[in-house]
Amino acid sequence: MASPREIRRRIRSVRNMAQITRAMEMVSAAKMRRAQQRVLASRPY
Repeated sequence: MASPREIRRRIRSVRNMAQITRAMEMVSAAKMRRAQQRVLASRPY
């Protein structure tokens, strides 16, 4: 059985990973939006 301290540490690390993952998702979404706008801007009328 894991000690309460280990469990708390694991919970904290999982929470940090989730935060990092959310930040990466936001960055990739912004990059995707920028790329789509560039494609639309370069498309001939």
